[in-house]
Parts: sequence; structure tokens; C-alpha cells
Amino acid sequence: MSRLVIISNRLPVTIKKEAGDLIYHPSAGGLATGLNSLDESFEKIWIGWPGQDIKDEWERETVRQDLKKDGLFPVFLTQEQIELYYEGYSNKTIWPHFHYFTQYTSYRDHYWEAYQQVNRQFADEVIPLIKEGDLVWVHDYQLMLLPAMIREAYPDVSIGFFLHIPFPSYEVFRILPWRKEILEGILGADQIGFHTFGYMRHFLSAVYRICGFEHHFGMLTVGDRLVNVDMFPMGIDYNKYAHPEPASEESETAQKIIQLAEEQKLIISIDRLDYSKGIPQRVRAYANFLEKHPEYRGKVTLVMIVVPSRANVSQYQALKQKIDNLVGRVNGEYGNFGWVPIQYFYRSLDFGDLTTLYKVADIALITPLRDGMNLVAKEFIASKEASKNGVLILSEMAGAHNELHDSITVNPQDRQDITKALLQALTMDEAEQAKRLEGMQEKLKQHDVRNWAATFINEQKKLMESQKENIVKRIDRDLRKEIVKDYHDAENRLIILDYDGTLMPFHKDPQAVVPGEEVINLLKALSSHPGTKLVVNSGRDRTTLENWLGHLGLDMAAEHGVWMKRDGKWQSNPGLTISWKAKIRQVLENMVERTPGSFIEEKDFSIAWHYRRIDPQLGEKRVREFRDVLLYLTANDDLQVLEGNKVVEIKNAGVSKGKATINWLEEGKWDFIMALGDDHTDEDTFKALPDTAHTIKVGLDKSVARYNLLSVEDVRRFLGRFTE
Repeated sequence: MSRLVIISNRLPVTIKKEAGDLIYHPSAGGLATGLNSLDESFEKIWIGWPGQDIKDEWERETVRQDLKKDGLFPVFLTQEQIELYYEGYSNKTIWPHFHYFTQYTSYRDHYWEAYQQVNRQFADEVIPLIKEGDLVWVHDYQLMLLPAMIREAYPDVSIGFFLHIPFPSYEVFRILPWRKEILEGILGADQIGFHTFGYMRHFLSAVYRICGFEHHFGMLTVGDRLVNVDMFPMGIDYNKYAHPEPASEESETAQKIIQLAEEQKLIISIDRLDYSKGIPQRVRAYANFLEKHPEYRGKVTLVMIVVPSRANVSQYQALKQKIDNLVGRVNGEYGNFGWVPIQYFYRSLDFGDLTTLYKVADIALITPLRDGMNLVAKEFIASKEASKNGVLILSEMAGAHNELHDSITVNPQDRQDITKALLQALTMDEAEQAKRLEGMQEKLKQHDVRNWAATFINEQKKLMESQKENIVKRIDRDLRKEIVKDYHDAENRLIILDYDGTLMPFHKDPQAVVPGEEVINLLKALSSHPGTKLVVNSGRDRTTLENWLGHLGLDMAAEHGVWMKRDGKWQSNPGLTISWKAKIRQVLENMVERTPGSFIEEKDFSIAWHYRRIDPQLGEKRVREFRDVLLYLTANDDLQVLEGNKVVEIKNAGVSKGKATINWLEEGKWDFIMALGDDHTDEDTFKALPDTAHTIKVGLDKSVARYNLLSVEDVRRFLGRFTE
């Protein structure tokens, strides 16, 4: 049975001391619901802080034993750690920064030191519990350094990480002094999840610009691992809100809510006290609505629930005072003896009262300035399962907006926009309300919290299997010995090597990768072995290859097989033309003018546009722009458009590295054949060779090659073994 090791800042239970006794309260959070719903094929253990500063070692041991029965393992934090790591770095640095409130971000070194220390403490608790074959799932912004710490101890364990808050744009994230350490911590995971594509895109952008890792459709190569970055929007326990268990009797609060709904149109607003929720802006927008539409005074009431949070933090104290003043001002200006415009409650509601409020409310006004997901919006929709009566007004800055397309979307900073939305909601007929609700309810039923957890874990399991395949294909010490032995036992050997990305690393300037002494000596040594034919099969132009490698007397192919050097003489493929180059050059010159930093490389029978020096997203945009133009221009000229690593090349069709390879393959009876290459043009070489050949892909991209090496450095070390 596979084990799932869950790690979060808090355990799904909270310990409180009441009259000297330790009392355990279960958590009703969405994360606990989703993870507890996973099928029984997983044994689950959960590591986290139990919510109480327990100093006494005897009490700690009691807690350990009590929690262990339920597969829970506590990490005990001191009050100082809670203040510096949780209230400090997590909530005074990461929280405001990731929500774009950089004016509130605190850049204090001792907060960062505490954050590192507690992440290390979590690692020290987790590492002894991990077994081979486990799936580890780390949660949220409090533990962003933990994946790399676990990876250090267990290089092959499968680790997932999910961020439950927004990931900011690169321009905001880059301000953070500890930006690289945070990214490197998260990149210790094999699978990294976000609520929305936007957050995922921001993360990938930051990883490229700060750490230098490029992605291919969300897949990164980090060291010897593939890392999958994807979006997994979190859902809710739909039935819990659609079909709540009836209370034995309605509370006094629930009765008053029902009575108020019979007298007024109810607009509800439910938030934790936080500057990211846009509560003052919402109150002002509601006041603007009452000002612009006096006919609704006395007919609508805003029921505003603000749940206390971080009451000892100065920004939250100031926010609370601002909200209190605004509510008082609106009620004083627009209310009368029989009507209060805003019913304001600074407390949480129990579940029964909350679901009652959801059910009877006419409108939910959910307008955060920035929110990772916002499950309140989803809970409101689910609670309308029976009535099909109600309207959701939702901020475009909430992650839930990407799924709830039938809500009325607003800019949370735009009072006029919210005013129009309120009028639209109040005048919307029941048929349209039902149609909108049904569409959103179907999505939420299908993509509930159980589906979210299961999807993340299933994708991580697939990735774990894929990683195993990569490990099998990777050339380890035993396989290296076996290939070297095959080489020395053979009499007639053919070795085919790509140049860029195989013998030499890529560079922003293609002319800057002149082979150094190490590469020259390596090629000399290999080619000097009796019975060995060494071929360099490259996309480079023949002049460059001749200048760099001509003195070695090697056979070579240039321009992907357009030119071949055999027995010291260069010859081109017959029947190739260059009449097409003028019209293609014109298109590419236009691209260079519009894209500073890009440039054209012209070869004898091909022409290439390089964009390695520019922003990769701009380069990809330009490629999309002129791809169709190139296909149109080349349609009648028997040409081929090749998209390589930050380069687009146009060449004569029917010529490839694979066809060039066949010339050498047919030259003799080889009892040892080996080919190394790094990009898709080398796939033609691999395909042209017999199944018995040792074909080796440099990197972890999918390939028909039998084996993998990770880098140029690995290639050089590997080839060096043949010369010993």
C-alpha cells in the first residue's frame, strides 16, 4: 500500500488547554475534508503544528501518543517561533507580498532566519518518518523551503507542493530579498500546484528569470529531475453546503436571519479581516449604490460578517477601525428608525447560521482585491442547490473567478462597476438566476474538494512512474562500464556527435562556443583509436565547423546534412537551391527590426532567426506571428521550417541529420555504433540507426534514444571514459 505523507503548517486538529486539560478539536477546513476523502489505497500520515505552545515534555509526549493513533505527528513550536516564523515572516512578509500589498511587506532578517529554522525543524520531524515509495505532499506558503530540504535527504522520493495563495507577477516577486532561496525550496518538489493558470504562469516566469530554468508546457528540468508545474483549482465539500444536516432546532440568530430576509432583499458579505479582502472598498461601493439608487433604501440590507483575524497586528487593528467608521458613517447617513443599511457582525457564525444566511440571501457580494481562490463564493453557489434563486457578484481578482463564469464579474476597486452589478443582480429575473446557478453548480459538483485532492495525487503518481522510467534510461555507473566494454571489444566503431548542447553548452552568442582544450583533446583521443570513425553531425554552417574542428581530420555534417565532409573533402547534397532565401530573409529582417536582441544567421543553404538574447515569451510570440507566414512562403519551394532551441531555421526539405547519418552507416560493417544529441533534429539521427546502437539523449525530454545523460558535463565525463 502506498503512503501519503501530508505536511502543513497546522494539523487537522487543534489542541487547546481548558481547565488544565488538553482538549482536541477537529478541523472543519477544506484541506482536511479533501485529503480525508482519498480512497483507502493510501495510508495517510499528517505532520504539522497542533496549534498550542506546549512546553512541558510530559505533555508533549502525551500529545504525541494521542495523535499517533490517528496518524498525526506534531511539530512543537515555541511562542517565539510562532511570533517570528508564523506571525512574522509568513504573515508580515510573504502574505502581503504575494497579495501585492508590498507597502505592508516587512523585510526583516530575523523573520527570515526564524522561517528557515522552522522549515528545518519540520524537515527534521518528517525525514525519519519517510519510507521508500511514499508520496509526500507539502502545503502552502509557510513551508516553501521544505521540499528542497526533504529532497536533500531523499533524492528519489516523490514530493508534491501546493500553494494556496496567489503567486505574484515576476515584477513584484523579484523585490523579495530571499526570492531565489524560496524558488529553490519549492523546486525541490516534483509536482507544484496552483489554483489558477495565472499564478502558475507567474511562477514559471520567476523560475526562468531568477533560476534560469526554462519550461516546456509547464515541465521543468531541474538537475536530474522533471518537475511538473500545473493548475489544480481547489473545490469545496459540495454536498455539505447543498444538503446541510438539519439542526434539531433553529438558533435565535438563524431565526432573525430568516425574519430579516422576509422583510428585505439581503446582500451578504463574508470575509476574514484582511486588507486583501477589499472590505472598505465594498462598503463605499454599497454607499454609492444607495446614493445613486435611493429607490432601494429601506428595501435592501447588506449583512456583513467580518471574522476576527490577527487582532494584535497593527495593520489589522487600523483596518478594523476603518471598517467600523465606514459602517457607522453609511448607517448614519442613509439609515432611518425602521431600517439599518448595513448589519455588521465582527465575529464568525456557526455552520448552521452560516448555511441559513447563504440559503436566504439574494446576493453574495464577494469583492476581494486579491484572493488565491475564495471558497465562500463556491459555498454560496452550492447552498442554492434547492432554491436556484440567488446572484453571485464576484471580483475578477479572486481565483474562483476563473471557474465561476456565470457570476457577475466586477473590478473590486471600481465603485461604479459594483453599483451597476448590484442593480443588475436586484433586477435579474428568476429564470436567469436559475440558469446561471445551474451552470456553476454543475462545475462545482464535478470539481469538488475530493476531486481536487485525487487529481493532484493521481498526477503525482503518474509523474513518479515517469521519473522511474527516466531513472531506468539514465546511464549509471554499471551501464557506463557495459557500454565502454562494448566499445573496447569492438573492432569497427562509429560514433556520431552533435555539437551545440552536446559537446558545448548553449550561449546567447552562437559564435562564443569555440571548443576549448578539453573538447579538442577529447575528440583527438577518440578519433585516434584504431577502428573508430568519429563524426560531428551539426546544424552549424560548414565554415564554422571547419574553422573550429577542421584541423582534427574528422568527418562532419553541416547545416543538418546539407554539407558533408568525408575523407577531407566537403560536398553538398545535389539539387539544392537558394533562390528562395531572398524572400525569407526579408521576413526575418523585419523580425529583427521589431525584436531588438534577435539576429539572423545565414548559412549556404539555410537561414536562421535566433532569439536566445531576448525574453523567451516575446520570442515565442514572434514565432507564432510569422510561423504561418513562413509556412505560406515555403509551401511551393520544398522547404522545411525547423524550430530549435531559441532558433527558427528554414532549410531545404528532404535533408536531415538522419539522412546524413545513413551515408556513414552504409560505409562499413560496424560492430559498435553510438550517437549523442540533445534536440529534436538529433531524433532523425537516432531513428536512422539500428536498434542495437547506443543512442543517447542529452537532457530529460522525450526521445526515441535508448539512454539519457543530463548535461554537457556528463557527456564529456562519459566520453572521457572511452579514452582511458
